[in-house]
Order: sequence, then C-alpha cells, then structure tokens
Amino acid sequence: MEIASKMKKIKLWLFDMDGTLYLGNQLFEFTPDTLKTIKDFGGRYMFMTNNSSKSVSAYIKKLASLGISAEYDDFITSSQATAYYLKNHHPEATLYVCGTESLKEELRGEGFKISDNIDEIDCVVMGFDTELTFKKLEDVCKILLGGDVPYIATNPDYVCPTEFGSVPDCGSVCDMIKNATGKRPVVIGKPEALMPMLAMDKTGRGKDETAVIGDRIYTDIKSGINAGTVSILVMSGETTEEILNASPDKPDFVLENVGKIAEYLKA
Repeated sequence: MEIASKMKKIKLWLFDMDGTLYLGNQLFEFTPDTLKTIKDFGGRYMFMTNNSSKSVSAYIKKLASLGISAEYDDFITSSQATAYYLKNHHPEATLYVCGTESLKEELRGEGFKISDNIDEIDCVVMGFDTELTFKKLEDVCKILLGGDVPYIATNPDYVCPTEFGSVPDCGSVCDMIKNATGKRPVVIGKPEALMPMLAMDKTGRGKDETAVIGDRIYTDIKSGINAGTVSILVMSGETTEEILNASPDKPDFVLENVGKIAEYLKA
C-alpha cells in the first residue's frame, strides 16, 4: 500500500516507449488500461523517447496503428531536445546529420540548414540511423578529423529492441566513430536530465510529482535520477535481474510491467 500511496502522488508520467509500452510493432496488452487509468486519476502522460529515427508525426501514426491516440504535445523526443540544445549553443550552424530523413525533417523544421557538403559543415549530429550507409560514416570521420567541429549525439543507446532481439543504436555507431577518430560526442538524450526537465517545464509539474518510466537503467532510470524525479524500472524490455543487481544506479520502484501502475493507482 505504501507504493500505491506514492504512485497516487505522481501527476506527470514520462514513458519510454519501445520495451515499455510496446515491443517493436506489438503493443503490450496492459498498456491501454494503464494510460486510461492515469487519466482517470487526474494525471497526464507523455511519451519520452531516445529514438531519433522517427519524427513526432511518424510516432503519432505508429501509436495510432497500435490503437493509442496521441498528439504532438504528448511527446518529448531526443530530436526535439537536440534541436533545443542546438538553438542554445549553435543557432546558426550548418549541420551534417548522420540520421534518418525524419530526423533531418525535424531539424529543418526548427530552422536549421542541413548539408551533405562536408566543406561547409559547422556541426555534426549523430542519430539512430536506420538508413545508415558507409558513405555517412566516412563523411563524419572526414569532418571530425578535419578540424574542431562540434559533435552532437541524440542518444547514447547501444541497442534498439525488436521482436527478434536487438539492433545497433546510436551509441554503437558513436563507438565506431570513436575508434576511427578518437572523438566522443556531446550526448543530448537520456540519461541526461534535459528531456524530463523540458517536460516538467512544459507542464508546470515539480520533480516530486513526476515519474520517468522505462526498461533501461543506463538511459531511462539514470535520466530520472539526474533530473531528480521518481524513477520506475519495468522488466518488460532490456533489463534483466542480473543487470539490475549489478547496476550502481537503482530505481525508486521496480515493476514487472507498466500494467502494475494501473493496479497500484486503483488500489
């Protein structure tokens, strides 16, 4: 009952998506009831993802295909957070984006010029690139080895979960670039505090009434810890008991899945 009373104090729920609410293209059966219950108890949920391969509009369509209605303001993405960072640190930069067309679309929409001409690049942006080519890797290496160019990564995730296992994510590609150039990027997404801080600023909620929920300790949970919010680990995705026991970072709560949130709110 102590967990239930603490859950009921949370008014802003920041959900990771893949591995937390669904896996690949398969919605977890308990997800719709949990989202409905949060609203029934006067809370608000937002979707907070490190996956920069899709634009917000693409995510809205994906969730709709899974039976979840969502609007633009329901999302906090690493793409949005990256644009926020760039506006504050490199507002006039011409970007080389090693990412999907969706990521490029998001950044263009924020007013940035994107170019494939490596001679005019002011800043490199690395994302989760499901359209990755060797040419892009080569271009990034040429730019980084050619001078002191700012280098930004949307997220540090090593893998992205799928129905069949995992595929390399942005962090794995950044390791490749590190091996070739010796350079590491400034990382924007989870585990940094920026995304939950933006969500709290957007909604006017405080740290003690905000929770970050996800299936990864080194991104989701660490982000909540860094932002000072409640952190809730679900065991429906990447994290195993062995990973949890070995991690120095511990969540406030560990749940089998997000369906348990609805159970505690109804208790």
